[in-house]
Amino acid sequence: MPTDVLTVMIVEDDPIAAKIVEQFAHKTERFRVIATASTGAQATELLEAYTPDLILLDVFLPDMSGIEVLRRTRQSGRSVDFVLITAANDTETVSHAMQGGAFGYIIKPIMIDKFTATLIQYADFRDQLSLQKTMAQEEVDRLFRPADRSLAASKSPHADSPALPKGIDRLTLKSVREQIRKLDKPTGADEFSASTGMSHSTVRRYLEYLVSIGEANVKIVYGTVGRPERKYVWNP
Repeated sequence: MPTDVLTVMIVEDDPIAAKIVEQFAHKTERFRVIATASTGAQATELLEAYTPDLILLDVFLPDMSGIEVLRRTRQSGRSVDFVLITAANDTETVSHAMQGGAFGYIIKPIMIDKFTATLIQYADFRDQLSLQKTMAQEEVDRLFRPADRSLAASKSPHADSPALPKGIDRLTLKSVREQIRKLDKPTGADEFSASTGMSHSTVRRYLEYLVSIGEANVKIVYGTVGRPERKYVWNP
């Protein structure tokens, strides 16, 4: 499966917040920060020299709104994806972000589990697009989660359940949830993948989602060599 590095630009006027976002991104496999901008104008200039896969974008910038940066980038025709990371939680800003095609929206203060889950979902999204030349309707639905699917969900037995984020399928989530409940010790995504037959990226995405909603805990295990490993266990 694809293991190519996904490049990131951070657009954040607070240097401490920008550093935190950079550190979080580097903890996530496959992501590398290649540029950081503190204003919208600087971000526009950097995009003349860099073509990141993903821009982690704040809304409140000193010279223009992050939404305006999103719009200008879209108008330029650049093939760049966006995840907004901002304190702006008003419906108008969220609506503008969705209209601009933002992949995700994270409200500050940043929770590392939510941040990690979003980046893993994005990496899996890129993998699906690179591996397949054509897609079945069900696969397209999982990527776009259109309004008619949300309406159907509201009429289903799961109507009282919260809406699932992009890339999370209810039936697959149920399967992962049942599997992790059976584990008697913290288990890494590789082991979980081998036991379930699911791909590593899919398993990791669903496990991180369970962590983000409090149904699973993650433990960082430090070996003698290599990167620290994230191991997951059910949160009873």
